[in-house]
Amino acid sequence: MRTKFLLIAAAAMLLGLTSCSKDSEKSNYSEYQKTVNNTVKSQKKHDKAILLVAFGSTWQQAYDAFDATVAAYKSAFPGYDIYLSFSSAICINRAAAGENVAPRNFYAPPFWLTAFAQDGVMYSEIVIQSLQVIPGEEYTRVINYVKDFANNSNGDLSDSYLSRVKLKLGVPLLQDADADVNAVAKALNDLYKDRVASNVVAFMGHGNPDSYDTYKANIRYTQLEEALQTYSTNYYVGTVDMKANFKTNVLARMQANGITSGTVYCHPLMSIAGDHAHNDMAGDDNENGDPNEEGEVEDTSWKCYFAANGYTCNDGTQIVKGLLELPTIRQIWMNHTSAAISGEPLDYYHSKNPE
Repeated sequence: MRTKFLLIAAAAMLLGLTSCSKDSEKSNYSEYQKTVNNTVKSQKKHDKAILLVAFGSTWQQAYDAFDATVAAYKSAFPGYDIYLSFSSAICINRAAAGENVAPRNFYAPPFWLTAFAQDGVMYSEIVIQSLQVIPGEEYTRVINYVKDFANNSNGDLSDSYLSRVKLKLGVPLLQDADADVNAVAKALNDLYKDRVASNVVAFMGHGNPDSYDTYKANIRYTQLEEALQTYSTNYYVGTVDMKANFKTNVLARMQANGITSGTVYCHPLMSIAGDHAHNDMAGDDNENGDPNEEGEVEDTSWKCYFAANGYTCNDGTQIVKGLLELPTIRQIWMNHTSAAISGEPLDYYHSKNPE
């Protein structure tokens, strides 16, 4: 069950292309770019744009969360045109194929950035806002999109335009180990302090496998649990993919704190409630075998795992809501956007990499 990061080496896959032949790839690329160009030209109302970059999903609940986020951004940033992109080629392709829901087209950030620079558009300011939770592997992709665009890596944009456009980058939810972690902890406690008074609330993040733990961003989950536990030791934060912080490790920490029974509420610590939330957390997979070599019990959902270990954990204790569905959490992303806008155009690479 536990998702491993896939190395997608082909540039075509990174851009959400599906064809195998070079001619078809070129044709698809051109058609996709033409579509996005036309979309931007038809929707352009202002001289500035915000591009929201999400990993992606193929769940209607996630689409609804994205749509609500775009609407919130349009309300909060009336002088900007708002666009949404997916960074995952797999999600782009599956969404177009109509997996789970009606077909819907999303496009990778390079298509949107290129469209923003086309004749007749040429936004004077472009803000790229990461909708990632931690500044890890997926955020690295976002940084690289900005770098490639600014450096005209394909050589098909106007260098004169790129020399004058203002590029700004909004950071992930938990970018800062102090301010962001504490702000998210406070917002979550404000929402769930009644539940945690006599029950466990366990948050399930994604996390990166060790080999993909860019900037050592996994530590944000540990820091968030520590911040939440200043409110209540009934808060826990685990992940799907971070070594030593699986559901098995969450259980061990609970038991070490004397929590050997009671009710466990499970909540995704991800921007949207998609496959991981519905299946890895709240699903009915229940193998309950021995832990693998990394200490995780695979093919068993969080719901079933905690239930099998003597806790009340069932459909009624699954809070299947993505963080973008929580307005106070979404506001923290929006605060990052505001901070990016109010700041000077910075060295977008060095200044946005976590230290």
